[in-house]
Amino acid sequence: MAVGTQDKDYLSGESLPAHRKLNNNYFDNLEVTSIHKLLFFIIMLAYFFEQMDNWNFGFIAPALMKSWHINMAAVGKINFAYFVAMTLGGLTGGIISDFIGRRKTFLGAILLFSIASIANGFAQNVQVFTITRALTGFGVFCMMVTSQVYIAEMTPAATRGKWQSLTASFGFMAAPLVGLLCRVVIPLSPESWRYIFFLGGVGLIGFIMGLKYLKESPRWLVTKGKQESAEEVIEQLTNVKVDLTEAASKVEPRVKTLDVLAGILSPKYLKRTLIIVFFVLLTVPAGFVITNWTPTLLNQRGLSVNDALTASSLLMFGVPAGCYLSSLIADKGGRKVPMAIMALSVALLSVIFGQISGFVPIVLCGFLMIAVNMAMNFITFSYIAENYPTKMRNTSTGIHNAAGRLATSVLQLYIPVVFAQYKFTGVYNMVAILVCIPVAFLLLWGLRTGGKSLEEIS
Repeated sequence: MAVGTQDKDYLSGESLPAHRKLNNNYFDNLEVTSIHKLLFFIIMLAYFFEQMDNWNFGFIAPALMKSWHINMAAVGKINFAYFVAMTLGGLTGGIISDFIGRRKTFLGAILLFSIASIANGFAQNVQVFTITRALTGFGVFCMMVTSQVYIAEMTPAATRGKWQSLTASFGFMAAPLVGLLCRVVIPLSPESWRYIFFLGGVGLIGFIMGLKYLKESPRWLVTKGKQESAEEVIEQLTNVKVDLTEAASKVEPRVKTLDVLAGILSPKYLKRTLIIVFFVLLTVPAGFVITNWTPTLLNQRGLSVNDALTASSLLMFGVPAGCYLSSLIADKGGRKVPMAIMALSVALLSVIFGQISGFVPIVLCGFLMIAVNMAMNFITFSYIAENYPTKMRNTSTGIHNAAGRLATSVLQLYIPVVFAQYKFTGVYNMVAILVCIPVAFLLLWGLRTGGKSLEEIS
């Protein structure tokens, strides 16, 4: 449809004269065009290299232990620093993107984690490596938090979960690919792991593309009093002229960060906040045991470095598979039902994974376990962003995700202890317990958000 001829009213099916604008709620009831999909492609690229930086250490850790003669406790401390930095990145990304915009925060985060990844490769000792790894974590999660809200605000209500998951399913192909790459590169020499970090710097491609093509969120623009600019963005992406006057009239004034903290604890949002916090405090640390520690734990269980890398590389194909799975089910059951089903599935598969032996059973069970864990994670990302209004969405999303990463950072110090006392089986039984506990609370009191406009939910 050409801009400036006739636009179609997607609510009534009738044609609109060229001078008229469709009274609309941002992207709701509009089609996702090829131009619109370009934004998602840029996010896919950013996800890909962000996830390369996020997942590579799990594969590199066994080689690093051998090269630098460090133990599991030292690996736990590196992971602790990484997740503490992720916590700060999530909080920072959530807060500053509410003030300077989603686009600028997103691009700045890509720049940071790409440069930090290169610095990881040049590190000459554990102390410097820990610092550069922490900077990577800060940038990685700053971008992740911002992108969750950005996609939620840039998609139609009916397909919000679908696009969140489809975008991630491509980007998260980095997980198995970096595993396969590590399987080839790391055995070449004791220092070959450095090349994996250097490759992470290619994420600057996403930064360059984003500078040219990435658009600011119309919802954020409206909160800044830039309704006309918001309407221009929507027209550029959908080829439909829209009038956001009614939607803009419902936007509450932007609040300060401390007011956001008070807001999520206010009577209106307190129940939502407690349920989400409880869910992420337990499921996020459990999920990172599955994704970040499995190569190291398999190696400590008795598999050689090469066999552990091979097994981990194959089962990591569950990451993009899980993201695609979530795109099929995320918009069903009010969002919270598929979250609960995936959590219970993670628990069951974790118990099985902790007890099986043999290369093929480990790969098959691990693949399924990681797939359902990733499906749960990405449905949860959408769920968190949907529970709060635009004026506090990114800050509150950052707070919740940061809480999950803070809990994860603490658990990193205890994984070696649990493994030493209860072995491989005990670690994955712990995972099962953690993900099971919050499910009943989510099903009983969690808000149904799938398929509803963000404004209706808030």
